[in-house]
Amino acid sequence: MSEKSAKISDMSASLPESRNTPRTRAQHKPGTDASIRKLISKASPGKVFSAADFAHLGSRAAVDKALSRLRNEGKLRRLARGIYDVPREHDIFGILEPEASTIAQSIERKSAVRLQPSGAYAANLLGLSEQVPLKPSFLTDGPSRTVIVGHQALVLKHTTPKNMATAGRISGLVIQALRHLKKENIGPDMIASLKRRLTREDKAVLKRDYPLAPVWIGNIMRELAEDDK
Repeated sequence: MSEKSAKISDMSASLPESRNTPRTRAQHKPGTDASIRKLISKASPGKVFSAADFAHLGSRAAVDKALSRLRNEGKLRRLARGIYDVPREHDIFGILEPEASTIAQSIERKSAVRLQPSGAYAANLLGLSEQVPLKPSFLTDGPSRTVIVGHQALVLKHTTPKNMATAGRISGLVIQALRHLKKENIGPDMIASLKRRLTREDKAVLKRDYPLAPVWIGNIMRELAEDDK
């Protein structure tokens, strides 16, 4: 575009629209309801949203109205105040609860905090334990609280910046899982099983982050990061 064309364009944008002035492309921007519907239509069953995820699409009132319509149509399910999911249905068990990990992600986005799976939940996520806790626990840099979402309760425990240094990475999950299982209960078979689950990228992260872990866990992380001969 030439400088002259740019100036004309800027000038016309500052003028009031007349009846004969064609609408510009920007003025055809879809409304809040249509924009949210488009995003929801692309989401897979079980996806969890918070109202904050749509804040860039319109006012809070417009977002709330759009989500309420989608809920009434059965396209969304309200799990808690400001938290919804796309219902996931099983042929036998009917409508399923969303995964705790996806709920945690929505809480992170809504509350601007970080969450790190911990305890038995971390061990279960890594396949190191078959125990599925009734109340999955997470470390957080936010306040301690219990969040009830649908029929699930997530326990959030405030912790130190040091414990959150690896939050959101495979190293954070490994550290919390091994800490829960305790050193005396971790043998070669368990380490070998975990190592088989790790990708090359996972191992690179463990190799980088092992100094952030307690010494005995750091040694296991180094072992997990080693390439098989």
